[in-house]
Amino acid sequence: MSLLAQPKIGKNVTLNRSQLGQYVHLADDAVLEEVEIGDYTYTAGHNQIFYATIGKFVSIATYVRINPVNHPTYQRIAQHHFTYRASEYGLGEDDEALFDWRRGQHVTIGHDVWIGHNAVVMPGVTIGNGAVIGSAAVVTKDVEPYSIVVGVAAKKVGMRFDDALIERIERSQWWHWDHDLLRERLADFRDIDSFAAKYL
Repeated sequence: MSLLAQPKIGKNVTLNRSQLGQYVHLADDAVLEEVEIGDYTYTAGHNQIFYATIGKFVSIATYVRINPVNHPTYQRIAQHHFTYRASEYGLGEDDEALFDWRRGQHVTIGHDVWIGHNAVVMPGVTIGNGAVIGSAAVVTKDVEPYSIVVGVAAKKVGMRFDDALIERIERSQWWHWDHDLLRERLADFRDIDSFAAKYL
């Protein structure tokens, strides 16, 4: 792997049991816990991402949170995390069952997804390829490929392309092209009609 292909990691980034693909860039002040990130994906900084699989070419803006903790609102008298992070307060052992529950609420994000500033992707959500998540959206349900969702809770407001073009893009699987092919076809990525004519 060339030096350029190595992940670029900013300051104050915490990586716990996470895997990064080639050309990944994690900007400053990010925390990732049990996350797998595909090639060319980047985070813009101040991100918290837990228990997630993220595809290739995903653009994650500043302050995005993926799979944040849900406090035990109905299951316990106290919602505070002293009940499951007890060791931090000298109160005993941590409650691993709660962390196992979080792992079971895995988030999956497809390829070429754009997640806008301050968006939150809640536990258990799947976001399809090519989707757009608007700034400050709170995503509580699965997101259809190539759809655009905004708001709290996020709702679909449109589609990036028509069904026929989406089907052709999905068939092309361009996100799996190798680095040399991306370089060779870069100009076509900058013109949708040229790209569609040649590769779709």
